[in-house]
Amino acid sequence: MWGQGHFSGASVVESVSFSGIAQMDEDTHYNKVEDVVGSHVEDAVTFWAQSISRNKDIMKIGCSLSEVCPHANSVFGNLDPKKCLVRYIDYGNTEILNRSDIVEIPLDLQFSSVAKKYRLWGLQIPSGQEVTQFDQGRTFLGSLIFEKEIKMRIKATYQDGTVIAQAEYGSVDIGEEVAKKGFAEKCRLTSSTNICEEKKSDPGQLVLRNLKSPIPTWGHRSNQSAFSRPKGRLSGRMILDSKNENDAGNHVTFPKDSLAVGDLNLGSNVSLAKIKQDQKLIEENERLKAEKEVLLESYKTLESKVEQTIQELQQEKATTMDLTKHLESTLKTRVGTRMKNLAAKVEILKEIRRVNINVRFGNDLSDALQVLEEECFTNPASLTELERIWAEYSLAQENIQICENVNEVSILIAKRNEVQQKLNMAVEVFILEVDELPLNKRLKTLQDLSTSLEAVYGKAKEGVNSEEILKKFYDWKCGKREEFTSVRSETEVSLQCLVGWFQNTVKAFDLSVEEPLTSEDTIGVIDEILEKTESSVCKELELSLIEQGDADKEIILNTYSQVLQKIRLEERLIATVQSKYKDSIEFKRQIIEYLNKSPNVDHLLSIKKTLKNLKARLRWKLVEKNNLEESDDHDGSEIEKIKQEITDLRNSVFQEVYREQEEYEKLNSLVHTWFPELPLLFPEIGLLKYMKSGGLLTMSLERDLLDAEPMKELSGKRPLVCSEVNGQIILLKGYSVDVDTEARVIQRTAAYHRAWRETKEDSGLLPLIFLFLCKSDPMAYLMVPYYPRANLSAVQASVPLTSEEALKVMRGVAQGLHTLHKADIIHGSLHQNNVFALNREQGIVGDFDFTKSVNQRASVNMMVGDLSLISPELKMGKPASPSSDLYAYGCLLLWLFVQNQKFETNEDGIPKVDQFHLDGNVKSLLYSLIYCRSSMTAEQVWNAECFLVPKGKSPPNPEKDTEYTQYKEEEELKTENLNKYKEKTRNGEANFD
Repeated sequence: MWGQGHFSGASVVESVSFSGIAQMDEDTHYNKVEDVVGSHVEDAVTFWAQSISRNKDIMKIGCSLSEVCPHANSVFGNLDPKKCLVRYIDYGNTEILNRSDIVEIPLDLQFSSVAKKYRLWGLQIPSGQEVTQFDQGRTFLGSLIFEKEIKMRIKATYQDGTVIAQAEYGSVDIGEEVAKKGFAEKCRLTSSTNICEEKKSDPGQLVLRNLKSPIPTWGHRSNQSAFSRPKGRLSGRMILDSKNENDAGNHVTFPKDSLAVGDLNLGSNVSLAKIKQDQKLIEENERLKAEKEVLLESYKTLESKVEQTIQELQQEKATTMDLTKHLESTLKTRVGTRMKNLAAKVEILKEIRRVNINVRFGNDLSDALQVLEEECFTNPASLTELERIWAEYSLAQENIQICENVNEVSILIAKRNEVQQKLNMAVEVFILEVDELPLNKRLKTLQDLSTSLEAVYGKAKEGVNSEEILKKFYDWKCGKREEFTSVRSETEVSLQCLVGWFQNTVKAFDLSVEEPLTSEDTIGVIDEILEKTESSVCKELELSLIEQGDADKEIILNTYSQVLQKIRLEERLIATVQSKYKDSIEFKRQIIEYLNKSPNVDHLLSIKKTLKNLKARLRWKLVEKNNLEESDDHDGSEIEKIKQEITDLRNSVFQEVYREQEEYEKLNSLVHTWFPELPLLFPEIGLLKYMKSGGLLTMSLERDLLDAEPMKELSGKRPLVCSEVNGQIILLKGYSVDVDTEARVIQRTAAYHRAWRETKEDSGLLPLIFLFLCKSDPMAYLMVPYYPRANLSAVQASVPLTSEEALKVMRGVAQGLHTLHKADIIHGSLHQNNVFALNREQGIVGDFDFTKSVNQRASVNMMVGDLSLISPELKMGKPASPSSDLYAYGCLLLWLFVQNQKFETNEDGIPKVDQFHLDGNVKSLLYSLIYCRSSMTAEQVWNAECFLVPKGKSPPNPEKDTEYTQYKEEEELKTENLNKYKEKTRNGEANFD
């Protein structure tokens, strides 16, 4: 199993006994069948085998031993003989090992025999069998059983553990085969047990025959990193190695003269006793050679150690000589060097004492705490009363706002006015008190204080405000101050002693001084004085220069955090007072105008009256124009005059409408600040509808007052007409509404308009100009700007956008989606017909059908080329979301870049982006939009890398420039024709054919 053994327990090998075979006992497992694998053959009827069921155990044992044996200790004690014959417990073969090859292994790796010894049932070795026939019989049995799975039918068991069994390999009876070859003979059966009595073989012959099995070569344990050996393989004859006869302990060797032991001639009559005697001589010779080699090796080792020791002594002597010379030279300048070092340290100490050490002992924090405590700002006494009355006033305003009864609102208004008077007085008192406070000066002090502390300590850590931290800081500071004061005093005393010594020394060396002085009184104490002075100076330097410990830093940083929290708290208090002061000043300024006054809507009513008069005159002029145009003898100059009057009246109407909107906006502001009762007191002005529509709804516009031309090419879903208002071409979108639909349209358009109004031109949205309701028909009209042939579908059909233009346009579209999503609005209908590219560089998102819900809008299957804009989750019936808007956005972006190329999609209809050669940043954005939308927002899209990285200018494309020039000329021609058509229509000369 392993090349090294162990004798204290049967774990790896077990010693072989040469005593006779013990008596057999009756086997309680008679005729029991075992499956085994042959591992070693002793003779033609005896072999060793392992149970198949133990395979895993054997592998586990082998792995464990391979790790333990290379590092195990050698066996000590008396083992006789020095070379030991051992048997391997897993294969059963034997080998002679040197004592040095045997190691101790742990108890948990010591096992009983794994392989069992078997004898063939009813067979025995013939008496007087020759050695050659003996070897041939063993080889023949090995060919039948070695490393083969055989069945053993147990017949009996000897007391020494040998199992008598009938062996079968498949359908072959191994015992019969051995007998047929003549290598064994049938034995007599005993009358008592029916068990054959085998003749006891001579132990010496057994040893001789076992020696003819191959002896593996073993490496010395100290020279090998791993152990391996062939286990029980039969190679016929023993291979004898005589190369390294002097390599004692590595393997068993035999001199060439002893080969006769393994090469006995056929029919040799050499007695077994002679063979055993020769074998003993061989072993004795080997033992003496090994001892000789060990002695030679020991001699060489000792000789090497002696030489090494001589070299080390010489090196040590040289080092000692150098050290002695250095000490002698150092002692000559010892006093001067020591005084120079002390003087240098004193200079450093002087510099340190000149430097402010406030930070080290937290003096700056103590000063800051003192500033915060002594000049701490507190709430003005009038602020509490002001806030109480202000809250009462706000509650009164809320009650008026939610009131729906005109009679009750009068009582609430009276109560509000009373509270308003009290609030006015409280505001005056508060303003007077704050004017006396040095708020700005205190705020500047706090800001300077926090700036200086932050420059020293950096960012403060968040923590709970605790007075315990400040108490701990004061205790720590007092302790540190006492320690530092004590060390400083000790330094000053020691330096004074040194100065006194120098003064006395001057007297000792001054020949003019007659007073007798002994050197012992003056000079003798210098060593003690210098030692004490150096110690004191170094101690103060260490205390001043050493880094603070973690505990000290923790105390200082915690205190710093508390100080900063107090500063921030006081700053917020001052900011609150200043904000309330600012509100009070504004309240005081406005209250003068509205105190004890009722709201007035006369100006709005006047504008409405003017509008009514203008609209009546406009209608009359339209009728007059129609009558003149239908008359047979109409005067052209008269009609032109009336048309000009109609144009002026329309402009006047729109000017008054804009004035009306401005007045509505003022009243809306008054409702939110001073007079929430306005919508209830004056329901006839329609202020509540205006407020609900976000300022978009107007009651003063009517469809028949506009000079509108039908847009037949755009009226597929709803009636669209084109007109001109104050020089701007607009579209009127007509929506058929009922009572419920009208409220929803107003609500949805108001939400869209409020989102646009936040940033207006920077919103990325198509603006809504007006929303008005038709009085004669159930129609709602939405007025929006008209951008002819500016949607993506038209642009790409004429002169497609370049990649740089597409990125500019789509970034604006991303901004529009961000504006909508921030206002919790989902577009749900993003496609190439309602995304506009203004001047081929500004992208805006068009509006949507306000009569439909978002899910109704999203259910319409819009296509761009062969690609569906409906996201996979919408196809599965999930509601529309910002993610579905981004999917449509991603498909449009992909379409702009690949234009008319064919799309490949997967089974869900999602386009495959990899098939196109795109910029890396663009492709990365498309992956996020089309495949990973759940983690994307419109704001992230707007900030995407492909939009931020500046692109190099594209090389000029003459063909593209020519196409664009032709396109512009065509557009100008169409616009000119449109204007001529409108002019002819006004003159009644249009050719409707």
